[in-house]
Amino acid sequence: MDLTAAQGVLKTTFGYDDFRPGQRAVLEHVLTGDNTLAIMPTGGGKSLCYQIPALLFAGITVVVSPLISLMKDQVDALNEGGVPATYINSTVAWPEIQDRLAALHQGQYKLLYVAPERLESAAFLQALGQLPVDLLAVDEAHCISQWGHDFRPSYLALSTVIQQLPTHPQVLALTATATEQVARDICQQLSIDPQNEVNTGFERDNLNLTVVKDQDTDRYILDYLHVNADAAGIIYASTRKEVERLTNMLINHKVAVAMYHAGLPDEVRRQNQEDFLYDRVQVMVATNAFGMGIDKSNVRFVIHAQVPGTLEAYYQEAGRAGRDGLPSEAILLYRSQDLQIQHFFIDQSEMDETHKQRAYRKLQVMSQYANTQGCLQQFILAYFGETSQPCGRCSNCQDDREAQDVTTAAQKVLSCVVRLRSRYGKGIVAQVLTGAKNKRVLDQQLDQLPTYGIMRNQRQKSVGELIDFLTAAGYLQSVGGQYPTLQVTAAGAGVLKGETPVYRKMARQAQRLAPEDDALFGRLRALRKDLAEEQHVPPFMIFSDRTLHDMCAVQPQDDASFLSVRGVGASKLAKYGEAFMAAIRADQADA
Repeated sequence: MDLTAAQGVLKTTFGYDDFRPGQRAVLEHVLTGDNTLAIMPTGGGKSLCYQIPALLFAGITVVVSPLISLMKDQVDALNEGGVPATYINSTVAWPEIQDRLAALHQGQYKLLYVAPERLESAAFLQALGQLPVDLLAVDEAHCISQWGHDFRPSYLALSTVIQQLPTHPQVLALTATATEQVARDICQQLSIDPQNEVNTGFERDNLNLTVVKDQDTDRYILDYLHVNADAAGIIYASTRKEVERLTNMLINHKVAVAMYHAGLPDEVRRQNQEDFLYDRVQVMVATNAFGMGIDKSNVRFVIHAQVPGTLEAYYQEAGRAGRDGLPSEAILLYRSQDLQIQHFFIDQSEMDETHKQRAYRKLQVMSQYANTQGCLQQFILAYFGETSQPCGRCSNCQDDREAQDVTTAAQKVLSCVVRLRSRYGKGIVAQVLTGAKNKRVLDQQLDQLPTYGIMRNQRQKSVGELIDFLTAAGYLQSVGGQYPTLQVTAAGAGVLKGETPVYRKMARQAQRLAPEDDALFGRLRALRKDLAEEQHVPPFMIFSDRTLHDMCAVQPQDDASFLSVRGVGASKLAKYGEAFMAAIRADQADA
C-alpha cells in the first residue's frame, strides 16, 4: 500500500494538505507492514499515524491508551470528524461492552480504544481474538519501560497479547518522551527492529520555555494571568493541598478557574475537566493526575508552580501547551524547597534502592535545568541525546535583564564549602553561612568555622537559592544520590582566587503571549462555542484555534475555498461550513 491513499485520507477526512515532520516516514513503515516506534513531540501529530492506517486497513486498529478519562474525548473527536471509533474501559458496563464488540464484529467501527489493564482479562482477550485486528497502536509507549518516567506494569502484558491474538497484529508504538535507553527498551519489549524507529526530535519550535526563580510565585501567577486574561492554560502543582490553595487564591482574585486532583469525587473531577475543555473556565489548577494526552488544542500556557520529579515528566506536561502549533509558553516556577516534596515522594515510594537512587539523580537534573543560564531548549534536547543550537526564544536566550555582580557572595559560599571539606550538602552550607544555631551545627562544632555567620544578614532560603545558581553555573557540583554533598569545581576555584567574576540576573516580569484576536477571530470563536454547547462537545473538537486563524486569513465564500482551510475535511464542511461562512459574510458586511 503506497502513500497516495494515505495522502487522500489526510485531506478528505482530516483537512490537511501535507504531512507534518515524521508522519510520512512513520506511515511508510506502517503501510509496508513494519513494527514501528514513533518518537514525536507532544502536538506533533502522532495520532494520525494510526488513525490514517485504521481507515485504510481492512480490519480493526486497537489503540492501547493509559488514561480512560481521555478515551471518550478521543473517540468523540474522531466521530465528530466522520471516523467510526469506540472504546472499552472500566466506565462501560458489561452489556454495553458486548454491544460494542458485536458492532466491531459487524464492521461498524474502525478503531477501538482500550486501557492496558483491560488486556490482562482472559475473557476480554478471548473476545478480542474473534476480531480482525490488523494494527495494535501503543500510545504513551514509554510506560512499558522500567527506565521510563511513568512505568506501568500493566503494559508488560502487551508483548504476550500480540502473540496470543490470532491475527498477530502489526505494532506501532508512540511516545513523546523517550531517552535512548527507553527507546531501546520499547523496541525490545514489542519486537520492533531499531531500524524502524522514527524520531523527529524533541524540539517544539512554537513553545517558549521560561524559568522563574527566586521570586514570589503567587504574585507572578497573578500578574501573568492578568496580562493573559484571554488565554487558556494549566497550572500544575505537586500536592493536592497546593492545588487547593492556589485555586482558592485565584478564585479570590476573580479568575475563572477549576481544580483537578485524585482526592476529589469522580463527579466533581469530571465536571471540572469538562468546564475546562468547553472553555467555561480559562485555567485548570491540577496535579499531574490531569492531562496526560489531553487533546485540548488551544492551551496557550502551562505553568509548573512546583518542580516536577523528572525532566521527562516536565517536558511532557509542558508540551500540553500549543498542540495546535500556535505560539505558546511553558513556565517553571522554581523554589529549591519544592525539591524536598519530590524527595519525600521518592522516599515514601515502593521503589528498590537502585531505582530510588536513579530517581534522586533525575531530580538533580530538574534542579540543574531550573538554574542553568544556558539555552533551556538546548538543555532539554541534550538530555534526550540531541545536539542543537541555542533556540533563540527561551527566557535565557531572550534574557535582557540587568546582571548583578555577586562575586563576593559567591566567594563566601565557595569558601564555606571548602571549609566544610566537601562533606555536606546545601542545607548545612546555608545554615553555617547564616549562623544557624540548630543542634547539628552546634554538635559538630561547625559554628567554630571562619565562614560561620558571614552571611547572617540573609535568609537561609536566599542563600540556598544562590547555592542552586552556583551549582547550575558550574562553580559547584552536587555529588551523590539521596543526600548529595557539594564540591567546588575548577571554575569555582577560579572564582575563589579572584580570577573570575560572577554575575546573576534580576527578577523576571510576566509577559503577554503573542498578540491574539481580531474581531473576526472573536466572532468565529463565539460561534464555535455556541455550536459546541449545543452538541455537547468541546469547542476545539469543532475547529482548533489554528483553523479559525486560517479561516480569518482565507475568508472562504464557497465550499471549495472552505475546504482549503487547514483542518477542514469533508465531514466538517458538511456540518459547519455554512454557519462559519455566514459569520464571515456578516463580518465583512459590518466592516
